Amino acid sequence: MENVAVTLDAVSETLLWTLYHRAVEARRDDAVLDDPLAVELVERIDYPFEERFGSGAALSQWQALRAKCFDRAVRRFLAARPDGRVVALGEGLETQFWRVDNGHVHWLTVDLPGVVELRRRLLPDDERLRAVGCSVLDDRWLGEVDASSPVLLTAQGLLMYLAPDEARGVVATCAERFRGARLVFDAVPRWLAERTRRSPLTTPGGFSPPGWTWGLDRVEERRLDALAHVSDLRRLRLPRGRGAAHGLLLPLASRTPVVRRALLSVLLAVFE
Repeated sequence: MENVAVTLDAVSETLLWTLYHRAVEARRDDAVLDDPLAVELVERIDYPFEERFGSGAALSQWQALRAKCFDRAVRRFLAARPDGRVVALGEGLETQFWRVDNGHVHWLTVDLPGVVELRRRLLPDDERLRAVGCSVLDDRWLGEVDASSPVLLTAQGLLMYLAPDEARGVVATCAERFRGARLVFDAVPRWLAERTRRSPLTTPGGFSPPGWTWGLDRVEERRLDALAHVSDLRRLRLPRGRGAAHGLLLPLASRTPVVRRALLSVLLAVFE
C-alpha cells in the first residue's frame, strides 16, 4: 500500500500527535485501547513520527484512556439508541467510528477542509460516513445534521484551542439547535491552559503543540451550566488504566473534587 505524505499547520499537526500516541498504545500486548486502524495509519503516513514526537511512552496510555472515555460515552448512546447519529466536531484522524460502529450508526465528521480531504485519502469508505469541510465556528455544518434521529455530538481535543467566547459559543449553539441531544467534550484546567501559553511544551524532535486558549475552572463551569437549554453538565470518569499511575493514583484522584478540577476532564452536557 502506497505511503501518503502529509503537510499540516501547527494546530492540525496535533492530529498526527494524538494518532501516533494511540498507535503506540495499541501496539502493546496489554493495550488499554484496541485501535488497529491507528496502527495502520501511522505505518502508511509518510511522516517522521518518532523523530518528531519522541517514543510516545510517557503520553500514549493517557491519550488512549481519553479516547476510550469518549468511546464508552458513544457506546452507551448507541446501546440506548442503535439508530442514532453521531456528529464528531474537529475529529482530525480519530478512528472512533471503526472502534464503536454497531452497524447502524450514521456518522458526520466536521473539520477543516484540508483535514477532511486527508481523512478521505486515508480512511476506509462507508455509506454511513459523511464529512463537512468547514470550521466548527461556521454555521454551515448545522444544516448537514439530520436531527430526525437522536443525536450525540462529540468534541475531542477541540474546544481548548478556541477563544473562551468561541468555546462557550459552540456549546450554546449545539444546545440551541439540537434539543434533547448530548455533547461529550474534553477540557483542560484553566491553570494548565495559561501555563502552555507562557511556556509551550516541546518534544525532543522540536514539535511544539499550540498553547491552549480555553480552560475550565469553577467560574467557567458555572457559565456552561447556565447556558440556555443545558439541563445538566457532568464529568465522566476516565477508565482505569495500567500501572500505578493510571491504574491507581489517577482513579483515586478523580474521586476528589479539588484534585479532579486540576486535571483534564471529559464532560457530558445534556440539552433540553
